[in-house]
Amino acid sequence: MSGSTATCAVCPRNCRLASGALGACRARRNVGGAVVPEAYGRVTSLALDPVEKKPLTRWRPGGYVVSAGSYGCNLACPFCQNHRISQAGERNVGWRELSPERLVGLTAEAAARDPRVVGIAHTYNEPLVTWEYVRDTALLARERGLATVLVSNGCAEQGVIEQLASLVDAANIDLKGFSPALYDACGAPPGALDAVRAAIERLFAEPGCHLEVTTLVVPGMNDSEEEVEAMAAWLASLGGGRGAERITYHVTRFFGRWRMADAAPTPVSVVRRLADVARRHLVHVRVGNC
Repeated sequence: MSGSTATCAVCPRNCRLASGALGACRARRNVGGAVVPEAYGRVTSLALDPVEKKPLTRWRPGGYVVSAGSYGCNLACPFCQNHRISQAGERNVGWRELSPERLVGLTAEAAARDPRVVGIAHTYNEPLVTWEYVRDTALLARERGLATVLVSNGCAEQGVIEQLASLVDAANIDLKGFSPALYDACGAPPGALDAVRAAIERLFAEPGCHLEVTTLVVPGMNDSEEEVEAMAAWLASLGGGRGAERITYHVTRFFGRWRMADAAPTPVSVVRRLADVARRHLVHVRVGNC
């Protein structure tokens, strides 16, 4: 019915939307009583990136991916590095339609020119707010022998992750911190940390998915040794302790952006010290932006 409300089931926010209303992520809308991915196929950013930039350091090193991003996100991190698209809606950002068929076709053409091109990365904004586009593109990519990479905050309902897990060849999930308070500061819905942890656990358990995890270290928010050690210990415990060898953990330096544009960068010494803390539990720890 045209006047009926609908609940979005993509993330723990579970937006209750009147007919025609847009969700908090700015990418999904109630159309005729059904919540649809309005940003489906609306690409704001397209680039050819080395896989190491995602960052993925232990998956197909030396390879390249066609990186595609849209607009919208279900979080509002005050330090967002891509806020111009992640915090935008259709009316205040430039985009163009790019169907899954066309994106896969462009990537196949790039791979024909350069065999180092191995697939497509869904990145820049939050891909899961239009997870259907990731799914449809991944299915076509697999038919062409192309890989799918997911770079995400992981804040989604388990059913969404379940739909995608077997289609994702590599993922980097952003673990922002290890407390609900940190996720509250990022504008996340209640239950966000649990959802992110569940997403990491599910992707780790998927045999065909290579998983890496990133924490952007923001001074005064998540830069304590206790918090980083808790995250690293939990990651190491996955799969009965197999996470210690299998998961690559990126401890990344913050630079001021968006609502924290005036904040000082994380001291390099802090990033390196926290990486050493993580190494108490994990074999593969990398520092970024240093």
